[in-house]
Amino acid sequence: MIRIENLTKHYGNVCAVDGISFEIRKGEILGLLGPNGAGKSTTLRILTGYIPPTAGNITVKDLDIHHQALEIKEMIGYLPEAAPIYPDMLVYDYLLFVADLRNLRRERKTGRIKELAGLCGLNEVMHKPIHELSKGYKQRVGLAHAMMSDPEILVLDEPTSGLDPNQIVEIRDIIREIGREKTVILSTHILSEAEATCDRVVIIHKGRIAADGTTDTLKESTGREYTVHISLQEEDFESIRKAFADLPEIDAPVLTDSHNGTLDFSLTCRTGKDLRPALYDIIRREGWNLLEFHRQTQTLESIFRQLTKEG
Repeated sequence: MIRIENLTKHYGNVCAVDGISFEIRKGEILGLLGPNGAGKSTTLRILTGYIPPTAGNITVKDLDIHHQALEIKEMIGYLPEAAPIYPDMLVYDYLLFVADLRNLRRERKTGRIKELAGLCGLNEVMHKPIHELSKGYKQRVGLAHAMMSDPEILVLDEPTSGLDPNQIVEIRDIIREIGREKTVILSTHILSEAEATCDRVVIIHKGRIAADGTTDTLKESTGREYTVHISLQEEDFESIRKAFADLPEIDAPVLTDSHNGTLDFSLTCRTGKDLRPALYDIIRREGWNLLEFHRQTQTLESIFRQLTKEG
């Protein structure tokens, strides 16, 4: 549905987006991840026609961002990080104002506002001034604004930024509900939100794509190294080091804790192969009392840190 090809954006001598290319399928919830300054917001602003690219192109259903920007804008609902809402207006009056801006037919306005109030959980605050609302409710108003024209594509820039945990869950549920019918693109640096909400993630670092795929795919592709944590009822750490030295695919054991005759240590395995059977054979051969033995699973956070660390 959306094709981004060699997209580049320069601000003077600074390259914010450096030749990125990827596609977004219809009905997909795509998470655009990256540290601050990675180029996420710039990419979204180009996609929504807010700023032009320096080079490259974006096509939406075969419409070209350079020559058919207005037609593309009509297909997109956009919620920037700071929701552009008027704090002195009542929620209902504001949404009615947005409906007028979107040229909704008179007979359609009231019904659409009711639909969005239900979808975004605004029924209880429709006649309150916006400045009296919590930030979570203000974000809901912003979502209703972006959805007013019933766009095919919804673009959300850091939609849960600054919200408390309960508000984050509420906004996440709304996004997932919207994603049943729309193509949703959201940028975030809250990795748990991307993992819980998105069908696919694209990680951007320094203006370039560092990874692209589902979280499960990324875990598999970056799974060439993993850590096994072991706890033994044993007091001699040197004998532990010598016993595991026979396996060339692991680094030397690293002591993490020692108390009451118990040693906790970790082993880094530099292979995609599961070495736990071999590790257990060594423990059984040495006759150690095993208290705990588990492999640390890859998380989106650990993948993100691997892909975006300096150097």
